[in-house]
Amino acid sequence: MSRLPIRLRVAAAFAVSMAVVLAGIASFLYARLGSDLSAAHDLQLRLRAEDLRALIRDPNDSLADAGGAPLIEQGESYAQLLDAEARVVDATRPLGDTPLLDREDLAAARDGPIFRELPSIRGLDERSRILAIPVERNGEHLVLVVGATLEDRAETLESLRTLLFVAGPIGLALATLAGYFLAGLSLRPVESMRRRAEEISAETPGDRLPVPATRDEIERLGRTLNEMLTRLHSALERERDFVADAGHELRTPLALLRTELELATRQGGSAEELRVAMRSASQEAERLALLAEDLLLIARSDRGRLPLRVEELELDALFETMLARFAWRAADAGRHLDAEPARGLRIEGDRIRLEQALANLVDNALRYGEGDVRLYGTCGETTELHVVDDGPGFPPDFSEQAFERFTRADTARGRGGAGLGLSIVRTIAEAHGGTAGALNSPSGGVDAWISLPAAAADGAAASGRGSEEPG
Repeated sequence: MSRLPIRLRVAAAFAVSMAVVLAGIASFLYARLGSDLSAAHDLQLRLRAEDLRALIRDPNDSLADAGGAPLIEQGESYAQLLDAEARVVDATRPLGDTPLLDREDLAAARDGPIFRELPSIRGLDERSRILAIPVERNGEHLVLVVGATLEDRAETLESLRTLLFVAGPIGLALATLAGYFLAGLSLRPVESMRRRAEEISAETPGDRLPVPATRDEIERLGRTLNEMLTRLHSALERERDFVADAGHELRTPLALLRTELELATRQGGSAEELRVAMRSASQEAERLALLAEDLLLIARSDRGRLPLRVEELELDALFETMLARFAWRAADAGRHLDAEPARGLRIEGDRIRLEQALANLVDNALRYGEGDVRLYGTCGETTELHVVDDGPGFPPDFSEQAFERFTRADTARGRGGAGLGLSIVRTIAEAHGGTAGALNSPSGGVDAWISLPAAAADGAAASGRGSEEPG
């Protein structure tokens, strides 16, 4: 059944449902008509019994003479008068002297009216129904039995049954065809969307599915699928941009590395020249390694599985590590690098990743900023780690896109780097359940920070503890 087309399955389900409904309606009509006919038959017997009761009060009147009267229909109705001994006192002509009631029914009829059904009687080989009521004539207590055949009722029910057996299948067939047509009409927009989806490929990512203005589930499905295609298109564009930018960034250090190695091998030269060439090549190789590691981290975060090894950390220890790592660079540039005491402030996070994020912020401050560089932490609803410099700051409106990949503010803050530093800072902050931001300080320079909500940091600790992967 599941292999059949949806249109056929809907039509089959509709047919089964209609068959059940039609069978129920037919059964109800048949039973209701039978009940109404029985009630009408019993009412007719009561009326005849009352009329005949008045007739038999006159000793000169006979039921045999009433056989041709309107009270008794010849061949369909009959009547019989019985005494207390079940002897026939009077009867219509077809019955003769055979009593219609046995002694038990006779005794019950003397107490009140009773109905009975008889399979057949003398002279009438048809099922019939009788009504027995107590009557009195000349002071004698008798029982009047009035009956009529059930042939009219049976013929009426048979006609209805025949009509239902003929009209029911025809109605079911018409309803099934209508269901098949309506199912096809309802699924036509789905087929239209399927044909369009079959044509969409990587070469036509901007195409969208046709959405019918039906305000129903089909329209909502089409809109949802188009929104999904938009997200996939955006993801595809980001991947293409990422690959293109990564290729561009890798091309420059690779070209420099190849140039340095070719010069060293072709020109030869003194040992000092070779050492200079190899040192330059080593720096480019280190730059390539760092860039590859940054790209790997971003790729892992895009797949939603950036590994974290969470532990409790002191901000003072993180700041001391940054001072020890970048003090020589600051001194070579004639600048001062300092950290304000965190006064025992602690956070939960991955030491290596948070040191990497802070190192990127300090590196940006030393590379693009001017003046002193200062590190400090704040604690409130969130724990923030700030890196502040005294340079010219971001260009107008650049802070909103500063954390995007391969983005640089070259016009205001010099050149160099791949434009991945702040993007990695944001990636690490979000992996810890936090955020990253940067704004121009009112006094000049850039204030960049990592914000770690306490609850989010705890959640990161629960999910990341013990999940460190190699590489």
